[in-house]
Amino acid sequence: MTAHAGGGDPSGSAGEQQRNADALEITPAGQPDTTPDVIDGVALARLYGEPLFQLPNDLYIPPDALEVFLDAFQGPLDLLLYLIRKQNFNILDIPMAQVTRQYLEYVEQIRKQNLELAAEYLLMAAMLIEIKSRMLLPAKKADTGEEPEDPRAELVRRLLEYEQIKLAAQELDALPQVGRDYVRTQVYIEQTVVTRWPEVDMNDLKAAWADVLKRAKLTAHHHISREELSVREHMTGILRRLQSARFVEFSDLFDPSRGVPVVVVNFIALLELAKETLIEITQAEAFAPIYVRLSYSPS
Repeated sequence: MTAHAGGGDPSGSAGEQQRNADALEITPAGQPDTTPDVIDGVALARLYGEPLFQLPNDLYIPPDALEVFLDAFQGPLDLLLYLIRKQNFNILDIPMAQVTRQYLEYVEQIRKQNLELAAEYLLMAAMLIEIKSRMLLPAKKADTGEEPEDPRAELVRRLLEYEQIKLAAQELDALPQVGRDYVRTQVYIEQTVVTRWPEVDMNDLKAAWADVLKRAKLTAHHHISREELSVREHMTGILRRLQSARFVEFSDLFDPSRGVPVVVVNFIALLELAKETLIEITQAEAFAPIYVRLSYSPS
């Protein structure tokens, strides 16, 4: 058991906490705990780096200044497996009454100090009590005449499976690890190493320069310039065209070979002339050809 004053983080070893569980489970009910202050030469605490094997007689610790952490086990199954193996019980024939009592005593201890930690063990406690109760009841044979299943069967299966996983984890942990069991060999060179680059041959330099020039000549730069189109210029051109003819068909005012931008600007110029009532756009009937003419008589 490791004590930390002032609510600090737990730093005790798991072995000390597990020995605390040993003392808890072997103390008979109704008798005081006579565990000595010195347990197998393990220090109770450290004071300024020095181990403390016995508590001073005049030591005073305020009631709220001491926190005890008993989270030495990895979970409920780990605690159950420890209680069974510690007392050499047959895992296939678990004495439920004794194991349940010891388990509940441990849960009661951690419940007083850490409710969140105790909550992880409550579900298993309920399961143990249920199994214990079922074993006290007379077994009922199935309709087929077969023997009823042992209430402990599921618990035994989970314990055996957990033990296999735990042993495999211990074997993996026993493998040598970098930084824990050994360190990689490193050699530090104090002298500065000057890198000497190879000299360049002049013929290679000339060949590289000739290759650059060759690739530069093969690269053609295309400069695309945008043609500036004026709506007013196209309006003047349309008026000049209409002065020489009375009627001009709508499609004759456009030259598709000059490209889409020119055709669009020419159409905008035509609409501007119609808006300013300088031209008239007429059609004899539906689907008939469209004609354009001047709204005034040219002088």
